[in-house]
Amino acid sequence: MEGLAVDITRRQGEFELEARFATHRRVVALFGPSGAGKSTVVHAVAGLVRPDTGSIRIGGSVLFDAAAGIDVPAHRRRIGYVFQDARLFPHLSVRSNLFYGHRLTPAAERTADPDAIIAMLGIGGLMDRRPDTLSGGERQRVAIGRALLASPRILLMDEPLASLDAARKAEILPWLERLRDESAVPILYVSHSLEEVNRLAEEVVAMDAGRVTGITATPL
Repeated sequence: MEGLAVDITRRQGEFELEARFATHRRVVALFGPSGAGKSTVVHAVAGLVRPDTGSIRIGGSVLFDAAAGIDVPAHRRRIGYVFQDARLFPHLSVRSNLFYGHRLTPAAERTADPDAIIAMLGIGGLMDRRPDTLSGGERQRVAIGRALLASPRILLMDEPLASLDAARKAEILPWLERLRDESAVPILYVSHSLEEVNRLAEEVVAMDAGRVTGITATPL
């Protein structure tokens, strides 16, 4: 499993982020209250925000190093991102949404097995439907599949269940557990839900007020 090492600072107005952690676990949760800095860390890993100092590494690759002047563009980082809202293309079918990133990934870099991912997420029967006909849980499963089919080195999931009601959360959590157990892609999972963290994460990076306050392995 490729390791993720984050050692960054970033100031946003009065808020100052100082995040340092390294992990080789399959699912690592960034856990803490709203405003703790969790999403800022994920955005920095994705290349959507630029830290002021520090570095970000995946495996042997440097994605960002302020001192060395390295800042790999987001589209070249090979990172999958699943947001709170699925952000599917409404005018495209599920099939076209799923294969959007796959088609943009150079053939030599494609490591994803489409049939295995579609079966793992249980979305084979949805292929000809449009996003507006899907439930919230179905849309998130399609969004996860789209991210995985782009053959990412890591999957970032930023509060993926936050917009779902209790019934839809209960529907999708078993699929996320299956993703954790069957996929070789490591996951950085952002949440303020203790239930989600306890069920999914192998390691928890606790954050508060822009700082890492503790790192704990979880007994899955």
